[in-house]
Amino acid sequence: MAFTLNRYKSLLKLLFVLLFAFTCTFQAVSQKRYKLYEDYIDKYSPIAVSHMQKHKIPASITLAQGLLESGAGQSQLTKKSNNHFGIKCHRDWKGGRVFAKDDTPNDCFRQYRRAEESFEDHSQFLVQGARYRPLFTLSPTDYKGWARGLQKSGYATDKAYANKLIKLIEDYELYRFDKKNYRGSSIQEASAPQNWSHQPFKTHGLVYVLAIQGDTYESIAAEFNFKTEDLLKYNEVPKGFPLNAKDIVYFQKKKSRADKPYFEHIVQIGESMHGISQKYGMKVKNLYKMNKKDYEYVPEEGDVLKLR
Repeated sequence: MAFTLNRYKSLLKLLFVLLFAFTCTFQAVSQKRYKLYEDYIDKYSPIAVSHMQKHKIPASITLAQGLLESGAGQSQLTKKSNNHFGIKCHRDWKGGRVFAKDDTPNDCFRQYRRAEESFEDHSQFLVQGARYRPLFTLSPTDYKGWARGLQKSGYATDKAYANKLIKLIEDYELYRFDKKNYRGSSIQEASAPQNWSHQPFKTHGLVYVLAIQGDTYESIAAEFNFKTEDLLKYNEVPKGFPLNAKDIVYFQKKKSRADKPYFEHIVQIGESMHGISQKYGMKVKNLYKMNKKDYEYVPEEGDVLKLR
């Protein structure tokens, strides 16, 4: 029997009333943040945003790569060369050089006079590199697509490179810098289209909707007369966490483990522990615990994770 959207909404409201009668305390995943990383973000985020405005490279990606490649500016290579992105000399490099162990015992890396030069060269390296050209068809807010694309394009040989970038972006909420308008420095949220229509579904025994481009948790909560803070809790995300098209948004507390027959998950490029937990409707903290991983763990392509 076909259900109209209004009937789905009525059913949802009834379900929500029942759910509120059985509320329990929400426990968010506690991610330790390092002051060294936060200081790096505070120092270099204006440069990253400026380069996003000029080159359409997500500020979150620039900052995450800088954090990862330079060890928040503390690696020996970065201290010797001001090279924040691990960019090697290559044949066309005419500037300064330093040598350090990487793929070989004595690889050549670019050297800069100032950190700002490294950030500019990083942008030009991506803009001018033919293999990175497809990335510029992506939205500057699509940090997951950019992270996957960088790994697939060969920026790094680490099989977990994209996943490490995504984890840094989400742990330190670097996506907030991607919301800054290209043509200005002030934060401008995307204006919400009117009369959105989301089709409720049910999977793993949980009611959910699929996000469409431009959605926020606030806008979805408003559409269904639901509390934003509850929606954030059920999906285990902080305020301001971005939504991409087809992301799952649950209206109920997730389960402690995946339903049968989902016993294992093989990690793909660009997947995070939170993303995997959403896919199977299970709490992210349980996914870590079940696999005996701490919150510093980054899933690597090919890893096999237990789901129940």
